[in-house]
Order: sequence, then C-alpha cells, then structure tokens
Amino acid sequence: MEQRIGSNSQPLEGAGFDPAFIPGLTSPASAEKAEEDGPEKEPEVAEAEEAAPGPGEAEEASPAEQEEETDTDGPVFEASDRRAKMVADHRGVHLSLDDQECEFRWDEIGAVETETARFGKRYTVTVHTPDRRWYPIEIEAPARSHFKEWDEQLDAVLDAYFEEAEEAG
Repeated sequence: MEQRIGSNSQPLEGAGFDPAFIPGLTSPASAEKAEEDGPEKEPEVAEAEEAAPGPGEAEEASPAEQEEETDTDGPVFEASDRRAKMVADHRGVHLSLDDQECEFRWDEIGAVETETARFGKRYTVTVHTPDRRWYPIEIEAPARSHFKEWDEQLDAVLDAYFEEAEEAG
C-alpha cells in the first residue's frame, strides 16, 4: 500500500490569505506561479502568439467580439483624470486607477451610484455588485460644471444598457 507524505488539500486563495487580493481587481497569486517567477525573471512571450496568420488561414471572431462589432453605435460615457479613468459602454463598466483595473459586464452590476463632493471637483462613481460588494472610483473634474454633463452622459448609458441587462436576465 502506497502512502503519500504531505497534505492532500489544495492551498487556499483569496483575501483571507493574501491581503493584497481584491476581488474583481486582482487575481490571487498562486504558490506555484510565485515559485516559478522570481523577481529577476521576465515573462516569456510565446512564439505562436507573435506569428501572424498566413494568407490561407482565417481568424474567426468569438461571439463576444462579434457582438462588440455589431453594437458599437450606442451611448458611451468616459471620464478620466491623471490617475483614474472610467468607461461605460455596451460591454459594461471599466474602472482603472493607476495600474489597477477592473471590468464589470452589465449582468454583474447591481447598481451604479454617483456622488459629487460638496467642495472641490471630485466626482465619485460607485459600482455595486449583487453580492454586496462595491467598487468606488474618484475622478477629479476639470471644473465643477462637468458634474451635470457627466451625470447626463452616464444616465444615458445606464438607461440604454443597464435596463436591457435586467430585462434579459
């Protein structure tokens, strides 16, 4: 009879074991990847990815790419400053702050909330998910007069796409 030495359970991942883990923003670092990639090792690019398809080879678009190509004429909201950027379009809501990014499809969003600072030029957008998590982002506007314009643009996007996602789901 063979016996294995060591634990049969897999290592746990997530916020309880990695304080830098933020759901939706970062993926948990696995122990195997940490052992393979040292700080001095650069990621390798596969040669197959660099090779372009030949004249006889045709690339087929995935269903998501086909949908993206057909439904690009709707409203789009985009706001950014030197650090933060938010884009809301037919695909969903994309937030980025410095080098961190997260993207939410419309079916992953429970609510979108906006708030303006009483003083100053900060425009805060918070994306709420159905599992009671929220992801706020603050964008500094060039002037307070942009708040009304941004609210109207974001409302147009939410009316066009958020309602469709609720009806479809």
